[in-house]
Amino acid sequence: MARHVLAALALALAGPGVLHAADYSGPLFDAHLHYNEEAQSPHPLPDVLARMQRNGVEAIVSNSRPNDGTKALASSPLTRAAGVTVVPFVRLYRDRADYDNWFRDESIYELVQAELARGTAAGPFRGIGEFHLYDSTNANGPVAKKLMALAEERNLAVLAHVDDVAIDLLMANTPSKGQKVRLIWAHTGIGGAPAARVDQLFTRYPLLMGELSYRPGLTCDGGKLCPEWRELLLKYPARFMIGSDTWVNQRWQYYDELMKGYRTWLGDLPPDAARRIAWENGATLFGVK
Repeated sequence: MARHVLAALALALAGPGVLHAADYSGPLFDAHLHYNEEAQSPHPLPDVLARMQRNGVEAIVSNSRPNDGTKALASSPLTRAAGVTVVPFVRLYRDRADYDNWFRDESIYELVQAELARGTAAGPFRGIGEFHLYDSTNANGPVAKKLMALAEERNLAVLAHVDDVAIDLLMANTPSKGQKVRLIWAHTGIGGAPAARVDQLFTRYPLLMGELSYRPGLTCDGGKLCPEWRELLLKYPARFMIGSDTWVNQRWQYYDELMKGYRTWLGDLPPDAARRIAWENGATLFGVK
């Protein structure tokens, strides 16, 4: 708790360059962060950690291409000194070629098994992903099926960049038919599934959570929440998280602006709901203090 109070005070003292009239000033949990190989030269560890620290980001879900980036964040004393907790996920990609074929490539399943066995300096891997399915039917690929079953069996979270159709298909491939697997829906549907459809899926799958980077229709004038999304976040305040999705270097360059944008619309919510979405949902899911 003292750490959170100090973080909020530091942000307040940092002035308009950080908060810029945003109302929410508590800690942030970045639930969708990549430290890919192409980012590591222009943005070495001191740089990316400084960006997190000055924005009050106290915990991250890290998944990187390849997984070495996540391991570097997890093992560095600089990460601990910055007050950032790393929740490591196994990413399925060795290179960009894997994006389009992972769901049927047995070597990807072997990669995941090997990484889970090794773990990281921050402890065991806590999830699988982010993975992409550009064609929903590939959720029924043999490796996709095996990984969803594995996630439920080992109580691993799944971070999936998919449409709403693929959510149903992925959930059907778990032993519980989606009732016990912890799936984090990257972008809560980057293709723009209507809020009513998100509501339907949240009702159907009790552990489904939505991550809100790149979400179409989320904000309207002045960076405030659009009415239908404000209503949905208030209906499910324990089911949403924020994320940076630093998939290209430009996202690191604009990390301050991304976090500032979250603080703006979080300030449009009641304080309890804002803190849940900003911090508590991720912290509770992964046992971060």
